[in-house]
Amino acid sequence: MSFDLVLTGGRVIDPSQGIDQVTNVAFANGRVAAIGDEADASKAADVRDVSGNIVSPGLIDLHTHVYWGGSSLGIDAEEFCRTSGVTTAIDTGSAGPGNFIGFRKHVIEPCQVRILAYLHVSFAGIYAFGKNVMVGESEEMRLMAPIDAAEVADANRDVVVGIKVRVGRHASGTSGIAPLHMALQVADAVNMPLMAHIDHPPPNYEDVLDLLRPGDVLTHCFRPFPNAPVDGRGKIKDAVHRARERGVVFDIGHGKGSFAFKTARLMLEQGFEPDVISSDVHTLCIEGPAFDQVTTLSKFLCLGMPLDRVIAASTVNAAKALQREELGSLKVGSIGDVTILSVREGEFDYVDVKGEHLIGDKKIVSDGVVVAGKWWHPQAADAFKSKAVVA
Repeated sequence: MSFDLVLTGGRVIDPSQGIDQVTNVAFANGRVAAIGDEADASKAADVRDVSGNIVSPGLIDLHTHVYWGGSSLGIDAEEFCRTSGVTTAIDTGSAGPGNFIGFRKHVIEPCQVRILAYLHVSFAGIYAFGKNVMVGESEEMRLMAPIDAAEVADANRDVVVGIKVRVGRHASGTSGIAPLHMALQVADAVNMPLMAHIDHPPPNYEDVLDLLRPGDVLTHCFRPFPNAPVDGRGKIKDAVHRARERGVVFDIGHGKGSFAFKTARLMLEQGFEPDVISSDVHTLCIEGPAFDQVTTLSKFLCLGMPLDRVIAASTVNAAKALQREELGSLKVGSIGDVTILSVREGEFDYVDVKGEHLIGDKKIVSDGVVVAGKWWHPQAADAFKSKAVVA
């Protein structure tokens, strides 16, 4: 068998298979074709020596806003993914059923990186969040569009992975928890998971969690007070344990206001790691405090999470939450996405949404990406020695 590309000499960390060893990975026809001794570099059209780097399944950022030009929060997905090592960006509710067709035609389809989406139950998605204007889309119940949302989600199952709703004082205001009930009806009707945003109360953290079903995602799960997952004594709330036991997915969704070191320390000290680590990157946090996905991952590495579990939280765990397990893995036959990483040592200043600084001794850096079995960004590929041969 001939290969399109073989990566040689890298430390392959693939939590989906329990692999952590120096070995080769080969790609053909856009998919992982071989790993280990079977990935013979002499049979490849292109060989890249990635010695000294980590070879990870392509990173998945489960919470982004990439409806560039169509939403005030939207960033350029391609630019973000090049620097952050993300090969699959999940947009979480930037578009609703009233404007999803524009998002698909003008952003998702032309983009060189993979974009999937949670469809907002609100007709126009998150339409009015900027530096000077912030209107919670879920407060206006007349904008809730369950019939339209179900129709659009059903018609776009190739890229729509679930239903999104935002509740909290800023997002739903006087409508409280009612938009969540409506979104759950839509998710149930189309047999998709739901992602729920939560901000300041009301509703409170427990009330939202208690409504979520197995496979549903609570994003912003390590929020600061108020509406944190811990009580005033720092103990994890009972509702959090109940939700994990029944299969609710806990996602970080860092963003501008939704991740605190204090909360994370308390959760990790009690043995509660997030299922998924995501950046919630958008125009209001890309220059801080979230910055990007690898910075968000670095924070957890510096807080004490082992590297393999940090990588799992942005690969196999995220893929399971999406019900797209062909992603987030280097199993033979999986989508041929890889992120080339390195862990640098030194003194690095990290900041959370409350302004607390953490001086960490490690930083995860993206040095390149492979998308569908090919170097996606030529400048990144040039950093690694090419040994092209005729297969």
